[in-house]
Amino acid sequence: MSLTIGAHVDQTDPLAEAAARGTTLVQFFLGDPQGYKGPEIRYAGGADGLRADAEAAGVDLYVHAPYVINVATTNNRIRIPSRKLLQQHVDAAASIGAKGLIVHGGHVGKGDDPEVGFDNWRKAVEATDLTLPLLLENTAGGDNAMARYLDRIAKVWDAIGSASQADRVGFCLDTCHAHAGGNKLDTVVDDVLAITGRIDLVHCNDSRDAFDSGADRHANFGAGEIDADLLAGVVRAADAPVVCETPGGADEHRADFAWLRDRL
Repeated sequence: MSLTIGAHVDQTDPLAEAAARGTTLVQFFLGDPQGYKGPEIRYAGGADGLRADAEAAGVDLYVHAPYVINVATTNNRIRIPSRKLLQQHVDAAASIGAKGLIVHGGHVGKGDDPEVGFDNWRKAVEATDLTLPLLLENTAGGDNAMARYLDRIAKVWDAIGSASQADRVGFCLDTCHAHAGGNKLDTVVDDVLAITGRIDLVHCNDSRDAFDSGADRHANFGAGEIDADLLAGVVRAADAPVVCETPGGADEHRADFAWLRDRL
């Protein structure tokens, strides 16, 4: 298969990181993934320079939004800053010519009605100026997560579907999250496509922990709990660009790329 397989890298010089891995696709954070401070462009040439240089090099850029973003929550002290931060990262990612911004589904509190979380997702999509595709990613843990279980993903997707910018929202399927979240990898692509009609990106990661453990701990291919044929099967069936968020640097990522390509 002629799929593009890339990796999550440091943002300081993502083009050098891509070259070191022999790939034309990289994903990175723009700033602190655990903070509300806002995005920053660390590339020496700034946003315009990165956009131009990436185009010249033929490298596709993807940005992962901060983990702290939770637009589903009923807690306004989290939800409102999350929506502000989401817009900031949409704008920053668009400024560098990114192909998409990946964001986790978030969650509601233990005693909250999940329906409120689904509708908060609709409101967030309505309120955000989506100047590039927003890719909703499935998550591994939490009983009140919006995107761990397939039935919850379906309800988020239904809610988003009534928003005016619904066509700007895509889906990112993470293999580790699906496995740890209790979704069978032999059927998950068909299951997700039945809900969303699309898979725009695959985060292909092995899992340190067991099926349905709820633990979001990535492992290098062959070093975790996911069967090799299942990982390759997801990538083959999804037929979308792949980002490996596996541990290590360029050497480890090149080994992971080779391991995966050998099985496709």
